[in-house]
Amino acid sequence: MPGALPMSTDRLPAFRPVTPAAPRSPGRRLLDRLLARPSVGALLGVVSVGFFFALQAPGLLSSGSLATILDIAAPLGIGGVAVALLLVAGQFDLSIGVVAVTSSLVTALLVTQAGLGIWPALLVSLGAALLIGAVNGLLVVTTGLPSFLVTLATFLVLQGASLAGAAALAGTSRVTGLAGTAGWSSAEAVFGATAQLGDGRFRISLLWWLVATALTTWQLWRTRFGNAVFASGGAPRAARELGVPVARTTVLLFLGTAAAGWLIGTLGLVRLGGVQVDPVLGSEIEFIVVAVIGGCLLTGGYGSTVGASLGALIYAIAREGISRAGWDPRWFQAFLGLLLMVALLANGVVRRRLRTVPRS
Repeated sequence: MPGALPMSTDRLPAFRPVTPAAPRSPGRRLLDRLLARPSVGALLGVVSVGFFFALQAPGLLSSGSLATILDIAAPLGIGGVAVALLLVAGQFDLSIGVVAVTSSLVTALLVTQAGLGIWPALLVSLGAALLIGAVNGLLVVTTGLPSFLVTLATFLVLQGASLAGAAALAGTSRVTGLAGTAGWSSAEAVFGATAQLGDGRFRISLLWWLVATALTTWQLWRTRFGNAVFASGGAPRAARELGVPVARTTVLLFLGTAAAGWLIGTLGLVRLGGVQVDPVLGSEIEFIVVAVIGGCLLTGGYGSTVGASLGALIYAIAREGISRAGWDPRWFQAFLGLLLMVALLANGVVRRRLRTVPRS
């Protein structure tokens, strides 16, 4: 063509035939599907631990023993699912146990010292718990400090304030006398009801645990909020660049752990008719333990609230099984540490495997 520029073939892109990806074996495809369900390992743990202790103590299968197991697991499961959401988002909360004690102490003092009815006192203590959660979340997102250290500081502050406040206002570390106050019967129906089945007394905390597990599972897997939780823990910087509300999600998650702490404290308060403030407050590490046993990665971006509930069940089965088998109770800590070590090693394998799983 006259006047046309000569075509230089060395500037054309070099087209090569596309090499098809090697097909994955059925075993690898199965493993990939299992990785998408973090609760599978916890379910296998429940079956294994239950079978082991059932052989050691046949009485473990009775309705009375089952009621005890569920009674132990329920508060742990309520806190565990809230902590699991935080772990998936790459955060920690060491204050949930002390929030449970502090909020129940606030309720008890408002009833016994200020003369409030139980329901107004519960609303005030819930507001106080949510305020603590909001402070934790805002400190984490505004200062950039590790949530581990922020909530550790909160734990120490609330621990000292609870011990000093109980001594100063009530003159004792045990505040009782709530039964029979205004609204107590309805509060007992909501937070303290029981049902006798066989030789076991099953408490309403079991229903609260099931509701908490169902609600958090729906939030994590079926809502935009759940997508934000996974994104916040998996790749927070990229999530922010894509418009994911990482800061708001983090604050909401800390509000959730605070609400879970309030519920745990309220269940114990109504059950006992009072609160005992001990020098060693809370069981914060246990909530993290059951979440990790349930499949949550400490690095964030992976986990399951169902798995955390199953982790609480493993904890309860081991504790009751050791008691029923007549072992020295101190073996429980060793057994729990062994379970945690196995979970951490399994999590390391999962983390390495996730890097090789194809993203579709």
